[in-house]
Amino acid sequence: MRERYSSLKALRFPDQLRALAEGGVAAPVHIRIKPINACNHHCWYCAYRADNLELGSKMELRDKIPDAKMDEIVGDLISMGVKAVTFSGGGEPLLYQRLPEVVERLVKGGVKVATLTNGALLKGAAAEAFGRYGTWARVSLDAWDGPSYARSRGIGEDEYAKVMGNLSAFARTGSKCALGISFIVGKDNAEHIADFCRQAKDAGISSVKFSGCVVSNSGRENNEYHAAITGTVRAQLDEARKLEDKGFKIIEHYHALEERFDKAYTRCAYLQFLTVIGADSVVYTCQDKAYTNSGQLGSIKDRSFKDFWFSDENKARMKALDPSRDCTHHCVSHSKNLLIEEYLGLDPEHADFV
Repeated sequence: MRERYSSLKALRFPDQLRALAEGGVAAPVHIRIKPINACNHHCWYCAYRADNLELGSKMELRDKIPDAKMDEIVGDLISMGVKAVTFSGGGEPLLYQRLPEVVERLVKGGVKVATLTNGALLKGAAAEAFGRYGTWARVSLDAWDGPSYARSRGIGEDEYAKVMGNLSAFARTGSKCALGISFIVGKDNAEHIADFCRQAKDAGISSVKFSGCVVSNSGRENNEYHAAITGTVRAQLDEARKLEDKGFKIIEHYHALEERFDKAYTRCAYLQFLTVIGADSVVYTCQDKAYTNSGQLGSIKDRSFKDFWFSDENKARMKALDPSRDCTHHCVSHSKNLLIEEYLGLDPEHADFV
């Protein structure tokens, strides 16, 4: 299985790198669209709904992108040459009833699609659409049986079997859409990682990515929470890796967070590659700042995304964002920003001496 996760991906896009070097704005490569904020699960660790976490502080559960606005966005992304769209939350993206036709239209227009979902609705028209048109679908899980699933998500114990059934049925179609799991590790499930991986492999899932739950805005407090289970998690991951073969992979993103989230750089280079459109029809800098005041680039309620993206207003807002001042929190793009800044800082007179 070739590498699917890498900070090097951005270096494949010269137009965006050139725009950064010249102080311009190119179309984003990848957009996360959060079509709806309603959700059918109540995950205890959900960063968008936890009162003690900054993320999602402005999120309104009733928001969803209106049909006409979604149609306009799709047309804009196709005409702009955007390469990929991931439908995610906020809420549960598969609750957006028109999503199958939106997915089809994007792909037929040359835009790749993916989704981050809880998997409860990955069946019927939604499963058919992503099975036929999707590049990947990743399902968030944190349990190993019905009772543990019910405890972590505030739903019925029978829902675990239903979701695993959906995943198994999706895998059996033989779709080229890569079906993976995002497993959120916490104290309750640390001892069950290997057991779950056996179930996932038996269901036909191609990969399981492990990340630690976030319990605080403080890196130190997060690390204190995970310190008690790190040894168990490492042992369980070692056991899970024994299941790996050409069709099943363990992806480990379980690690300690920096205790301070200070940034030395003063621009977010990754803004040129990835942005977010929320269910409130507002454009945000990234998933780590979605539904926050500091992450808001501007509203597209009364204008098109394309018009907004290339506007002087957006250029000024992107330029004004200073990570050393505005992003003193966890940042999923931090390592990518460091890499891009190093690349752009190369002396062209010496770059040929590889």
